Amino acid sequence: MRRIPDSERRARLGRHHGFTTDSDDLAATAHTLVGVHSTDPVSVFLAGAARGAVDSVEGVERTLYEDRTCLRMLGMRRTLFVVPLVNIAAVQRGYTDSFVARERKRFARWLARTDVADDGVSHIDRMTNIVLKLLSDLGEASTRELTSANPELDRRFTPPVGGQTGTLSVGSRVVLLMTAAGLLARTRPLGTWISSQYRYTPMESWIGHPIPEMEPSDARAHLAQGWLEAYGPGSVTDLQWWTGWNLGQTRAALTAINAVEVELDTGPGWVSAEDTEPVTTTEPWAALLPGLDSTPMGWKERDWYLGPHRDRLFDRNGNVGPTVWWNGRIVGGWAQRPDGKIVTEYLEDVSDECRRLVDAERERLAGFLGDTRFTPRFRTPLERELAAF
Repeated sequence: MRRIPDSERRARLGRHHGFTTDSDDLAATAHTLVGVHSTDPVSVFLAGAARGAVDSVEGVERTLYEDRTCLRMLGMRRTLFVVPLVNIAAVQRGYTDSFVARERKRFARWLARTDVADDGVSHIDRMTNIVLKLLSDLGEASTRELTSANPELDRRFTPPVGGQTGTLSVGSRVVLLMTAAGLLARTRPLGTWISSQYRYTPMESWIGHPIPEMEPSDARAHLAQGWLEAYGPGSVTDLQWWTGWNLGQTRAALTAINAVEVELDTGPGWVSAEDTEPVTTTEPWAALLPGLDSTPMGWKERDWYLGPHRDRLFDRNGNVGPTVWWNGRIVGGWAQRPDGKIVTEYLEDVSDECRRLVDAERERLAGFLGDTRFTPRFRTPLERELAAF
């Protein structure tokens, strides 16, 4: 059994994640990474810029809203991703459909228990048809516009779950469920590119066809193959965590693609059958990655690239903040201050070459952001410290 040490894993990361290779555009980057994290809308733009896939906000917007070669959709672990169209069926059928089935049942129970409807399932179906009819007239609309257009969609209820004190509109939950199910697509946000308040339109209107059907087992195999090509080698624990599958589904997917077992410094791991050759050290590289970037969120077992810096760079829920990378390892963090200045802090000793390349990345990031000011969706201890000065 071949052994792949941490040093080779870091070399693979640089090559597979677009830091030492040229990327054509955001769609190519999203394909390489299986999907780009988008729960924080800023992440998509800065992830593309960090990998040289785009050099302007307009370039990302063109991919998302004009060329439409990528779709913003709910994916693995209930996380929002920007996914290339070639992968949307695998994401939808390999993970999201099962999530939608669970959420639909839960929402139906909520409606019945809060006396909104005796038959929650039938009520969801009827509200779904109302939304589709409204969008056929409006073309696209925000959730607020939809709920304002119909009093049934605007009906308020308090979810019967522990700790919930606020009310929600029926329409807001219906729209989220429809979007997760692939019936609706998120279009341009309200406001600027850093906003997460989206408009919605029927999926067929946006990409020209429904999300294709695919056998769930085939879809999971497709996702496992993509993950190994981008994030391999990794452990069963890593893949199971990244996908949100159960252990049986994870092992079956690895078997289906004839994944090859290897020995890692931390124990057993897996690589794609097409990716077993050794990877030599790549050219030096540095990167300033945004919070929730797909690279640091690609594995559950992170010591080989994160080291002892978890408490400073992750929040209590496991969300990563802005990070500074050097040759496949996290060596610090960064933040944008209110005046727009990009500041960094190293959490360990680094070479002069590292500092020089990080400074160049900092200047490039500042140029990309221009006059835009933003705050990460999930704030971490180091980011808060740096941004406060």
